[in-house]
Amino acid sequence: MGRFILSRLVSMVVTIFLIITITFFLMHAIPGGPFASEKKLPEAIEKALNEKYHLDDPLHKQYVDYLKGVAVGDFGPSFKLKGQNVSDIIAQRFPVSAQLGGIAIFLILIAGIPLGVVAALKQGTWVDNMVMFLAIIGVTIPSFVIATVMIYTFSVKLGWLPPARWGEFDQMIMPSIALAAYAMAFVARLTRSSMLEVISQDYIRTARAKGLTEKVVVFKHALKNALIPIVTYIGPLSAGIMTGSFVIEKIFAVPGLGRFFVDSITSRDYTVIMGVTIFYATFLVIMILVVDILYAFIDPRIKLDQ
Repeated sequence: MGRFILSRLVSMVVTIFLIITITFFLMHAIPGGPFASEKKLPEAIEKALNEKYHLDDPLHKQYVDYLKGVAVGDFGPSFKLKGQNVSDIIAQRFPVSAQLGGIAIFLILIAGIPLGVVAALKQGTWVDNMVMFLAIIGVTIPSFVIATVMIYTFSVKLGWLPPARWGEFDQMIMPSIALAAYAMAFVARLTRSSMLEVISQDYIRTARAKGLTEKVVVFKHALKNALIPIVTYIGPLSAGIMTGSFVIEKIFAVPGLGRFFVDSITSRDYTVIMGVTIFYATFLVIMILVVDILYAFIDPRIKLDQ
């Protein structure tokens, strides 16, 4: 396994390097700049700002200097937020998005997987039909619609929960459910189809023929093998959810990284766009590596060093 992890780490570094390179040159290929706006700045001020942030340097020099900064964890200063470094901004915003995403992932796992298992074991019954009906609703209704309905119902009409902000437990309930709804429904459907495929295998019939209890057959033999496609889906999903959801964070006024990232795109804040993109890419490739390692623990037949 050590050799596999080492090779994956090397490929991760190469992947992140390519992402940095592509994103950097795409940012500079777009017409305009971070100080361009509807109200044009005086030429002298714009020139001074470009000199301050070294935007007047040759592009290859800017690229090399940026790589040197990234190598030591320095993503540079924000062009729009005075006195703030991109690394500090990520450090401040990411914990909020990670907390929201972590709760959402927890809800996805504790609800989606059991519902899928129950639907598979009760195939063709009203239980199966009800679970699949709810799953279809979950995957077809956009998260912003779910969020809006929840605010109207539980905040405006019933007054049970606060409509926005973040920090207190009651403020976390609606954003977490709205963020988890689609993935929860998808995981339920994925678990059901995976379980149906597994329980039709010969080794499951053999386990039942040996007199093993249904609980042992389901949880020790069937579910364990059915988890592989679910883990494959949850890994990259975790990276996407935990690094911020612009829609949910905007609706519920959650001060997370996703909302800030989209705002930085509209304001053409190069360094913030680059920093968050690199951070997300790093998180994503790490989660993919974790998924690959989990394969070996879920299914011993998978040998990582091969």
